[in-house]
Amino acid sequence: MQIRSEAIVDGWIQDRYGGKGTEWIGPRSSLSIPFEIEDAPEGTVSFAVVFSDPDVVRLKGFVFMHWLISGLTRTSLPENASRTDPTLVQGVTSWYPGRIPDRLDSCFYGGPNPPDAPHTYVLKAYALDFIPSLVTGFTHDELMAEIEGHIISECEIHGLYSPRQ
Repeated sequence: MQIRSEAIVDGWIQDRYGGKGTEWIGPRSSLSIPFEIEDAPEGTVSFAVVFSDPDVVRLKGFVFMHWLISGLTRTSLPENASRTDPTLVQGVTSWYPGRIPDRLDSCFYGGPNPPDAPHTYVLKAYALDFIPSLVTGFTHDELMAEIEGHIISECEIHGLYSPRQ
């Protein structure tokens, strides 16, 4: 199984999908990256998707969650699906509670915007043998607990993004 995204070119996430982009909701860039999952194993019923910044641990002490999706039954999402697809079950990002006061208002893609240097972002997909019962507003920990024992395969792609000048 593999995940690909036309948003990542030569190892770099294109500017429009992060802090150097022009589409913003509140304190975060909001144009979500498109992606495709290929060669999912037999028995796959749905996918969970996590887009994160592990490089920020050295600054904040935790992995920053930029986008969480549960129960995805398609193998691809187009650009901006986070805002335009009402069927997506999305989780709480790390924009809550620090920069977005309402938990449910943080359940959308928030693009990369590293504060100090280029960071490596990870887009990871999990092939699952069931559809999780989570609803919009779940946390990363709840997602991982829900899918434990149901992961058939997983894959990831990395992309760099640099700070605004």
